[in-house]
Amino acid sequence: MSNLRTYLDERLGLDAIAAFAAKKYVPMHKYSFWYYWGGVTLLCFMVQVITGILLMVYYRSGHDAYDSVRYITYSLPYGHFIRSVHAWSATLFLASALVHMFSVYFMKAYRRPREFGWWTGIILLLMGMAFGFSGYLLPMDSLGFFATKVGMAMVQNVPFIGVGLEQMVQGGLQVGDNAAARFFTLHVSVLPIFFIVVLGIHLYLVQKHGISIPPSEEAKPEVDRRKVKFVPDFAIRDLIMWLMTLNVIALLAWKFPWELGVQASALAAAPAGIHPEWYFMSAFQLLKAVGAIVPGSAGEPIGMGIFGLGLVLWILIPFFDVKTAVGRNSRIATVFGLFVVMVLIAMTSWGYAAVQKGAVAANVNNQAPAPGQAASQ
Repeated sequence: MSNLRTYLDERLGLDAIAAFAAKKYVPMHKYSFWYYWGGVTLLCFMVQVITGILLMVYYRSGHDAYDSVRYITYSLPYGHFIRSVHAWSATLFLASALVHMFSVYFMKAYRRPREFGWWTGIILLLMGMAFGFSGYLLPMDSLGFFATKVGMAMVQNVPFIGVGLEQMVQGGLQVGDNAAARFFTLHVSVLPIFFIVVLGIHLYLVQKHGISIPPSEEAKPEVDRRKVKFVPDFAIRDLIMWLMTLNVIALLAWKFPWELGVQASALAAAPAGIHPEWYFMSAFQLLKAVGAIVPGSAGEPIGMGIFGLGLVLWILIPFFDVKTAVGRNSRIATVFGLFVVMVLIAMTSWGYAAVQKGAVAANVNNQAPAPGQAASQ
């Protein structure tokens, strides 16, 4: 074993890695719980990579997409479970990434010199949303097909470039086989390459600058700040959080398996209550709300412009929050963050309430007797 360790150390630099890990410390304070969510997000991405590779072995794009997913779901041993794990880990990836982003924001970890860590993190979140959007169409069932059409209608409302961007993404005027082929390439080739590169940069920046502490902790004297070794203290706690996350994913996949709907057809009517996934619902509802207020066809593009402006302000917050950058308390930045959280929650809740109301109304109309039928009864 000693010879093997020497052999590996000479080639891989194990002693240097161990020395680096031994010098790494993690601040411990009342907000330290939020430090674990970056690792949870990373774990969910790793689960998606592993399960995605397993699904690719049996998935066939094009005309055979639906049949291949049906085989995976109902005939392949453990196929239903692997597909459900893949879907639920994607949902938890985006949920944990949002928690991680807001915890970074409210602990003001975007301050100098960590601006690029903030920006690469937002890029990773946006690419994660693109992963979810592109993967939703791949089974080519009715729900994914029409939800993609709703999403592409949102893309169409991007000011100035929306129509051209929509046609480029879906490969034509309508969502169909061309869109499925492009989404598959985007999902399994283009996005993973760029995601891994940006993820590597993000992790490097975290290691370079260390873990940030909130301004309230920075105000304390150095002797009053508590910290623990990353290895083994924080690493063990991180591992416990990973195990808990894996159990949650497995439990969700077992109790709430991801079902496959009927095969998609452009000639069929859209299912009642069709809507985008939850991470797009706030933007979807904002477009509808502004479209209902502003007359004509300009409402939804204006809504998309408002959402885009808010995103730009969110990305550039390191430049606007100059007070926190010099060690002063910035209530404006905190209020802006709370406002964004409340708007996202309110718009998402409003959107689901409206969708539920529309689905109930559609069911009532479908069950209502035709004119004259009630009188004859």
